Amino acid sequence: MKKIILLGIAAMSLLACNRVDNSSNPLINQPETPFGVPAFDQVKLEHYLPAFEEAIKQNKAEVEAIINNEAEPTFENTIVALDRAGLLLDRVTGVFFNVLEADGNDEMNEIAEKVSPMLSELSDGIILNDKLFQRVKFVYEQREQLGLNPEQMRLLTETYKSFADNGANLPEDKKERLKEINQELGLLSLKFGNNVVAETNSDAVKRFVKDEAQLKGLPESAKAAAAEEAEAAGHPGEWLFTPKRTSFTPVLQYCENRELRKQLLMDYTTRANHDNENDNKAVIIREMELRIEKAKLFGYDNPADYILADCMAKNHQTVDAFLQSVWAPSLAAAKREAAALQELLEKDYPGEKLQPWDWWYYAEKLRKAKYDLDEETIKPYFELDNVRKGAFGVATKLYGVQFEKLENMPVYNPEVEVFKVTEADGSLVGILYTDYFPRAGKRPGAWMNQILPQYIDDEGVDHRPVIINVGNFNKPTAGNPSLLSMDDVETLFHEFGHALHGLLSKAHYKSLSGTNTPRDFVELPSQFMENYAYEPEVLKTYAFHYQTGEVIPDELIAKINAAGKFNQGFVTTELLSASILDMDFHELTSADSLDVDAFEAKSLAKMNMIDEIIVRYRPTFYNHIFTTGYEAGYYSYTWAAVLDADAFAAFKETGNLFDAETAKRFRHLLEQGGTRDAQELYLEFRGKEADPKNLLRRKGFIE
Repeated sequence: MKKIILLGIAAMSLLACNRVDNSSNPLINQPETPFGVPAFDQVKLEHYLPAFEEAIKQNKAEVEAIINNEAEPTFENTIVALDRAGLLLDRVTGVFFNVLEADGNDEMNEIAEKVSPMLSELSDGIILNDKLFQRVKFVYEQREQLGLNPEQMRLLTETYKSFADNGANLPEDKKERLKEINQELGLLSLKFGNNVVAETNSDAVKRFVKDEAQLKGLPESAKAAAAEEAEAAGHPGEWLFTPKRTSFTPVLQYCENRELRKQLLMDYTTRANHDNENDNKAVIIREMELRIEKAKLFGYDNPADYILADCMAKNHQTVDAFLQSVWAPSLAAAKREAAALQELLEKDYPGEKLQPWDWWYYAEKLRKAKYDLDEETIKPYFELDNVRKGAFGVATKLYGVQFEKLENMPVYNPEVEVFKVTEADGSLVGILYTDYFPRAGKRPGAWMNQILPQYIDDEGVDHRPVIINVGNFNKPTAGNPSLLSMDDVETLFHEFGHALHGLLSKAHYKSLSGTNTPRDFVELPSQFMENYAYEPEVLKTYAFHYQTGEVIPDELIAKINAAGKFNQGFVTTELLSASILDMDFHELTSADSLDVDAFEAKSLAKMNMIDEIIVRYRPTFYNHIFTTGYEAGYYSYTWAAVLDADAFAAFKETGNLFDAETAKRFRHLLEQGGTRDAQELYLEFRGKEADPKNLLRRKGFIE
């Protein structure tokens, strides 16, 4: 579903006042760069608005040419022409929105607020243009007589559905209302995300510790990072902690100071929920009002069913039943884990109850006691560059692709690194950027973005993609390189899996290439890669002690794998509770009396969530569903987990993690992007339906 918003008169006036000579704009007139990547190093703030203005102008002209074509509508002059349109806009949006998310600032946010209405007007002008839709519909109704191949048929079908699903069949009065809804939703989405970033960086949640004794148990590496942060903030000799995960997670895991653990977890889980200018409760209520109204314009009772119609799950009943089938064993495991942690807590605080800020601390104690496994003992083997090499090595063994670091490439921040990805014969697969360290203007979390799409043009030239992986891992300190936690290692492999999905694409049409798949399928390639992170033969290729160069010992590998099922009740329950909360919001048929905090409490009570665990994403900082387009879609991580566990089982069954024939079939699945039905692709790879028991076994919920 496209997010679209309205261009106002004030924004148009500002654009007119800030024109620059487009001949010198590197976004419009791309200077020569290696592999045609964007000239990030030449792009300045003043280039963005004129570039958007020109790209939109060109896109409108391209669409007008299709609309006014006097020839009878055909697959080539209408459907393919639409897919080919907007190449300049692809480049401008690919650059701008990536920089906004990864290295943004107040000026970029202001530009985004002006650009979003422009893009909304453009999208509405295309989707809701009846003359254009009639051309698309004419071709669609002739589809069985056109002799199209499967990819062409898929493009035609998806193009028609994109018009129909976004209002082309609505009467004029409803089209106008839909435009207004899309306009407001786009601005609300920007506001929500900006509020979360502002709260995360707020002075109110910068916790300075003056007495080192208050940090007893915290690893030296975490203290060193906190000391550097404090000094940079003008507090030398102190330690600074913030709601950024790289900052507070070590405290939750290791610090004996229970009050500090509580304070930091509450800072994180109450962001944008403080009745101040960054409070997101009113934003959520308004977003839900508009999403419900939008769904009803299309004849659906709730937003979930409107959104899910194009996914593998198809409707909210299927998703709810699926989540409940995994929730029951997960919650049971979490309750067993909570009881074990309660016993440990009793030794330190007799008569007190385990709290959410205690879970990570006592889980770490239990893991060490049960498996003799201390994450701080493991971290020295997980130096960032080596972990990345390990992920690259897996891709090389599976698919034959090679990675070469490129120097002196145009980047938007000095911390960004660039790699050329090639086939074994040297032919170009694509360009991969990596940007791994937190900064003030970067949104939380980790993600993959497509900067430039893959497609094959009318002359048969295969335009290879430009992809980026972004993260928020620990920065190197004066004494140590960037050392990753086990969660960080999985995250790096996960996002690299998304990158491979984009890089290996072999689609003819850009709207079907790469990760342009149903949301409950798109997480399969990423989660599949996680399976390799801790396999012994893979660990030995990248896990080298950063000081001694020693390969990770077999004893430590055995402990890691023995502990692989540890704490999975917590991990899965935390994830599923967020998925169920997402569905509860989007199954609403009215938001008239919506109280965000009360609604969350009711949802948690309905699922019998235990008090010892806080839902992974509380509503006011739930970017996935109120900013990044994953509404009614967070379940897809677990849905895809069933697929990825089953897909990895296909390799395990051969006795070879890199079995050539199985890898060839899985690469074929990746190459297809959205050119074919997702279920059909999976069945072709596996030869049968995915077995959910593979996931339950992996988590230790069943034997």
